[in-house]
Amino acid sequence: MATQNDDAVTKFTKFLKFRGLRTTAQRMKILDAFLKTQDHVSMEELYLTIREQDRTVGQVTVYRTLKLLCEAGIANTVNFEDGMVRYEPVGQHHHDHLVCISCGKKIEFVNPAIEKLQDDVCRKHNFKPTAHHMILYGICEDCRK
Repeated sequence: MATQNDDAVTKFTKFLKFRGLRTTAQRMKILDAFLKTQDHVSMEELYLTIREQDRTVGQVTVYRTLKLLCEAGIANTVNFEDGMVRYEPVGQHHHDHLVCISCGKKIEFVNPAIEKLQDDVCRKHNFKPTAHHMILYGICEDCRK
């Protein structure tokens, strides 16, 4: 059975071909490292991870590949207002975030009631949403102790 990573590799390969771009070993290493990330990763963090494996991969290549991953629908950008764009794999489920302004901890959550309210608002205004991202900022339980 194909895994989500296999699906992403196939999707990215087809996207590159459609765009007339080559499927290079460096791009595939970047995709693999990105898909293995456990958190929201910045370009710089991903670059440092890849550089540990392959010193020939440049920062510009990582940046351009992340941009391609977003265009291919494999990655999403997330801006937690810390001045750094972060990336996360497009998952099987939509989620929003809670961000602690003290320690930076990020908690992903899904709330069907919130999703329903958003759908109701869009329907009321005859609005067709294409995407959204909600981030709530506050102090986590650990930092309040």
